[in-house]
Amino acid sequence: MGGTGFLLLMPELPEVEILTRHLRPLLRSQTVRGVQVLRKKVLGSTPLRTFQRALRGATFEGLERRGKYLLFQLRSRSSSSPLRLVGHLGMTGRMFLGGKRQPLPKHAAVVFDLGRNRFIYEDPRLFGRMTLNDSALAGLGPEPLGDDFHPKSFWEALQRSRQAIKVKLLDQSLVAGVGNIYASEALFHARISPVRAAHQLTAVEGARLWRALRHVLAAAIRSGSRVPLNFTGDRSDGLFYFGRATGTPHHYEDRLRVYGRAGQPCPRCGTPLRRGVQAARSTFYCPDCQI
Repeated sequence: MGGTGFLLLMPELPEVEILTRHLRPLLRSQTVRGVQVLRKKVLGSTPLRTFQRALRGATFEGLERRGKYLLFQLRSRSSSSPLRLVGHLGMTGRMFLGGKRQPLPKHAAVVFDLGRNRFIYEDPRLFGRMTLNDSALAGLGPEPLGDDFHPKSFWEALQRSRQAIKVKLLDQSLVAGVGNIYASEALFHARISPVRAAHQLTAVEGARLWRALRHVLAAAIRSGSRVPLNFTGDRSDGLFYFGRATGTPHHYEDRLRVYGRAGQPCPRCGTPLRRGVQAARSTFYCPDCQI
């Protein structure tokens, strides 16, 4: 890591939360004058005609986050019932406002005409979604920073799983929004090996991991909120990519203690950090500190 190189990462809860806070005031009270769908796959099960008819003329009223999903609330001109638009960035998706004269990015998937500006959803790999189908939300677990995420129920859920704890943390029905990066970071903070079976954690370790999850996610949101963001589509904001763009403070990159740092000394004990593979994803950990 470091320098000017960028390593792609999948946006997780902190990045989606920061994007939500960024877009909310920009979209509020904006009316959709037209909807252009360039890649129908991102609509999921929502028919194209249904999507366009429902959103044309609708006004953005609010924006919230649930796990890694962005939930746009709109008021439809044809119905008194509120309209909910569900967005997901997938692996490398982006959402931003751009001027009418700005060329559309190559991988633009959905474009909302807002009059003077356009709200653009870009998704090069087409793993994300922009849909009216909110069924994916039903299976999500509690928000890790919410009041309904309790250490006791969290540990009890872990006791029912024989999966490796790192893999179990990626289960969105256990806790919503935690992904590969922050699972590795939380396990490091909690001093727990990523390969230990979830059911083997003691109640004390479960509480420690619960605290670590909340700590690393909240710290990432605070750190990312201080980054000078640029959502104009040029991919230089340093938020969804590792590496440091011009003007990005050092602390943003340095907030990660183990992820992407294989071979570097552990910041706690000096032992070289290791990289492993679990569920086809990279895991970074200290073989000495994490037991």
